[in-house]
Amino acid sequence: MTLNLTGLAVALATPLTSAGEVDFPAFRRLVHHVVAGGVDTLIPLGTTGEASTLLDAERDAIIAATLEECGGRPVVVGTGSNATHKAAAMTRRAQELGASGALLVTPYYNKPTADGLVAHYAAVAEAAPGLPLIAYNVPGRTALNVTPAMLARLWENPQVVAIKECSGSLPQIAEVARTLPAGKTLLAGDDILAVAAIAVGASGLISVLGNAVPRETAALVAAALRGDRAEALRLHQRLLPLIDALFLESNPIPLKALLAQMGFGGDGLRLPLTPASAATRTKLAEGLALASGALLPGVS
Repeated sequence: MTLNLTGLAVALATPLTSAGEVDFPAFRRLVHHVVAGGVDTLIPLGTTGEASTLLDAERDAIIAATLEECGGRPVVVGTGSNATHKAAAMTRRAQELGASGALLVTPYYNKPTADGLVAHYAAVAEAAPGLPLIAYNVPGRTALNVTPAMLARLWENPQVVAIKECSGSLPQIAEVARTLPAGKTLLAGDDILAVAAIAVGASGLISVLGNAVPRETAALVAAALRGDRAEALRLHQRLLPLIDALFLESNPIPLKALLAQMGFGGDGLRLPLTPASAATRTKLAEGLALASGALLPGVS
């Protein structure tokens, strides 16, 4: 049940054709692009991958394609649901297909108590024995914040090995780091807080930005992890306009527009998400131009 999550993980987008079908050739090109950029872990079927609107057969095919293109890197599959039985079934299926781990968003809409949350993760762990699980705290989407006190109870489950922290609260991230048990991993879940989160104790980042500029994002994370404050700050400031543009509208709306500009499929999304506005596309192009030159010699 060992899974090294240090460094950069990318929450992969799912390109779609103009007819709304999964564009597997574009998806494979995207995975290859990310792997070539030096990413440590691949995460298909998360929020960025529009997992909530995909069919089971599409999920299986995406997992298979990721495993085929991963170049030996760990593949952690998003298997979260607000229905525990569904999350358990998807996690078991990911394990059967060869996933290295599973990323499970906090059950949304239901708003479970701490007891319910503990029982949810226990049921999922029982369905996929030995599979490492990453808890995913994103209260902006789930209406439930996994507080450090609640997380302390989840840590008692040996299969819950990490937390993706998207609370947006640096004090909470710092407290999770302060109370982190041995053998557990804290991961930043917001690109904009990557450097700050690593500074207070995170071991890596699960990134949206890394879909587009994996090499630059990997360099940012590496600089922060080795304590090179000047380089981490330089890269953060260089990448900041693109990070901001990627979240002008709900993720992955801007990302899909950006990837289309880069040749990774179309910019289509499944309803209720709709394509990015013209203003967002302009900001994305401007941000990408800055970010793409971040690693050139002499660039500041």
